[in-house]
This record gives sequence, structure tokens and C-alpha cells, in this order.
Amino acid sequence: MKKIYQIPGAPAPIGPYSQAVEANNTLYVSGQIPIDPKTGTLNDSSVALATQQVMQNIKALVETAGLEMSNIVKCSIFLKDMDNFSLVNEEYAKFFPSEAPARETVQVSKLPMDVDVEISCIAVRF
Repeated sequence: MKKIYQIPGAPAPIGPYSQAVEANNTLYVSGQIPIDPKTGTLNDSSVALATQQVMQNIKALVETAGLEMSNIVKCSIFLKDMDNFSLVNEEYAKFFPSEAPARETVQVSKLPMDVDVEISCIAVRF
């Protein structure tokens, strides 16, 4: 059985997908971009602010599913420019003060809504 999750009060996803899906005690969080769930607008005036918004969106989805950030076991980070790696890392690290999940970071040529960063993750219900 699977269960679908969405950030409470957030606008619908911009495509035919769910924000998060849980199956067999594993939560799959779709790639999050820096959309403010309250206003539906991009919060991307800087890479640092964009990363904060993305991570806050991930946290909201994980908590909506009844989990915590410590349940995240894997993240995938997609950057429009790898020169922003250290800025993204600095903000990302604030959400994982200990035992960071496995992850990869790759540069891509374009992201939805032409944002600079997108992050997806997998969390497990222990």
C-alpha cells in the first residue's frame, strides 16, 4: 500500500507527480525546488536562500509523513552551476547536524522554473 503526502497548504506540484510517496516504510520525496509553499512564489534571490527553502520544503514533507530529518538516508542534489557547491553545502549541513545521509551532487544544464538547485531524498521509517 502506498500513501501520498503534500506539504499542508502548498500549491499543487507543477507536473504530474506527488510531492512524496510512502511505500513499505520508505518515503520518496520528489525533487524540491525553492517554492514557498505559503505563497507559491520562488524564493530564489540567492543560492543560499534557495537551498534553505528547498530544505524547509523537504523537512515539511518528512514531518507531514510523521518522520524526522534523521530518518533521511539518501539525498540527491542537482545544481545548475557546480561553482555553488560550497554555498549549497553550507545551508544543507544545517539540516543534518550529525549523521548526514548518503548523497550525490551533480551539475545539470537546466532545472524546473530555471532554478539553481533541486534536492530529492529518501527517508526510512525505522
